[in-house]
Amino acid sequence: MNRSILVALALVAAACGSAQSDRYTRKQAQKSLIKLEKPGLVLGEFRLTKVVDGDTIKVDGLDSSLRLLGFDAEETFKHDDERRAFEAGWEQYKKDKRGASKRPVKYATPLGEQAKEWAKHFFDGVDRVRIERDHPAEIRDRYNRYLAYVFASKNGTWVNYNVEAVRAGMAPYFPKYGNSRRFHADFLAAESEAKAQKRGIWAPGAMSYPDYPEREAWWGARGNFVAEFRAEGEGQGKTNYIDITHWDAEKTLEQLVGKEVVLLGTVDDIRIGEKGPTIVKLDGHFPVVFFDRDIFGSSGIPEWKGEYIRVTGVPTLYENKHTHQKQVQLQVNQVTQIKLSPVPGLTVPSVQTATKGVSP
Repeated sequence: MNRSILVALALVAAACGSAQSDRYTRKQAQKSLIKLEKPGLVLGEFRLTKVVDGDTIKVDGLDSSLRLLGFDAEETFKHDDERRAFEAGWEQYKKDKRGASKRPVKYATPLGEQAKEWAKHFFDGVDRVRIERDHPAEIRDRYNRYLAYVFASKNGTWVNYNVEAVRAGMAPYFPKYGNSRRFHADFLAAESEAKAQKRGIWAPGAMSYPDYPEREAWWGARGNFVAEFRAEGEGQGKTNYIDITHWDAEKTLEQLVGKEVVLLGTVDDIRIGEKGPTIVKLDGHFPVVFFDRDIFGSSGIPEWKGEYIRVTGVPTLYENKHTHQKQVQLQVNQVTQIKLSPVPGLTVPSVQTATKGVSP
């Protein structure tokens, strides 16, 4: 287990004991490390230290900011040149930001600023928040942020900020990284209410993203792709279905070396080998190896950077001949080992064309 995970687990243990006191201390976190065996759903109660924007906050004791699950607020203005471009004209600003991109892009908007102010108002007077996860093994995202639901105590009741932000129209429900396991119905109901009441981003003439139907189609397709994977794996008790974002994914894969697995991950770094293999990193760290460039090109992965894929294969243990470090990897020998998530605007390659000339 690497050091960052140990640190995260120690913080979880410390937080879980905080309900018995006004606030926990870092000293308690250090003492709790040896008692913790695995992460859980509830991290505990923390003191809120900063509202970064509509969907990111910081709390005392955790070394990273929190990425709030289930919604995605628009961006705030962080640079003077971006603000000046907006002030020069909203219509041109939107057009320039989208550019030639096939898919919707993120950029700062007045609604992003409004979401931040709404968050500050929501948390005004709140001295502590409760942090929970969607899944015990989903600790951090690819940017090292903790993935969390945040609950604030309001008049003696714990209120889910993530859901309420959607209800207020500060953001849509966001299943891009998978439907919420715990609050899917709540998010859908909150979004339906916000749309019906034309709140926030759904208000006529709001200075927000103009392409939400396109975004929702894209996010929904990704969410359904993840849901299908979960249903086949978790839903049927198949322990060889591995979500590469889970903290124990590589440890589990080490135990499954030599046996068939099905991986879920997003295409991150792609390194084209001039003389050696092409390496595709899933979620920044797990290597999927292609020795045949034609298979790599025909797989569709070059066009799917940043998108979900499923990879079926048999993991092996690779030892670096220079450092002698060992790492689990998965080799792709046939295009049929790859399944791409559907993305509006992108065409999935034909398997028949892609596998021409490939030996079984």
